[in-house]
Amino acid sequence: MLALKDSELQTLIETALAEDAPYYDLASEAIFQGQTGTVDLIAKQEGILCGLPIFQAVFTYLQEDSQFDSFIQEGERIEKGQTILSIQAKATTLLTGERVALNYLQRLSGIATATRRFVDALEGTGIKLMDTRKTTPGFRNLEKYAVRVGGGYNHRHGLSDLIMLKDNHIGAAGSITAAVQAVREVDPFIHKIEVETENLDMVKEAVACGVDIIMLDNMDHDQMAEAIAYIDGRAIIEGSGNMTADTVSRIKDLDLDYISSGAITHSAGILDLSMKNFRVN
Repeated sequence: MLALKDSELQTLIETALAEDAPYYDLASEAIFQGQTGTVDLIAKQEGILCGLPIFQAVFTYLQEDSQFDSFIQEGERIEKGQTILSIQAKATTLLTGERVALNYLQRLSGIATATRRFVDALEGTGIKLMDTRKTTPGFRNLEKYAVRVGGGYNHRHGLSDLIMLKDNHIGAAGSITAAVQAVREVDPFIHKIEVETENLDMVKEAVACGVDIIMLDNMDHDQMAEAIAYIDGRAIIEGSGNMTADTVSRIKDLDLDYISSGAITHSAGILDLSMKNFRVN
């Protein structure tokens, strides 16, 4: 489900439309005099469809009685050449909203497609794929929604959700032990603690501190296997660092709980979709 309040969704759409058409669509307003039209949304690439709620909301914002005839549902796989839906509204509504609506839909479908490809690569392992905070500023809710539609899981939404001790925290505190002690003095039990580790010594220290989650960051296969054996169920284990659908085969035999990948959001690209067959009714 799209985790945006109506007011948040409206703000996103208003901002995008103000950027694209600060006054109105000069060409469409000149050519169409109150005429209605119909246009089809066509897939030019195969992938996972994601973002229909915000796609449709763009046209509904411009014209409340816009009509949609959907043939493919949110989260379904689409094939090249398929008609996803048809929209009927004023011609000016269709052409004014076209680029903004497509920008949202293409971006979110690209993330969902990249996520599904990664999830498919992990099939049969029991390892779950998580995203990261490497998202487009202001679009995190949407992009993390697309990860879920693609079959992945969300890591923490932001810095306030989980105590995650990374290299800078540990370096400034002097050690993992010191960093964990510092956060427990302020937040003794409310939030889980995750520690980023880079070698077996750090893993051993994190286990000794009794943290909830241990990230194995940028370790090779043998290092991860050794770390997993040492942890032995005493913490949730997350693998991270240069994880992609193409490279994940090297760790599929490891007993990881999760792997996290920034690539499924920051490097996903778009899914090629287009509004075609525009006709005036």
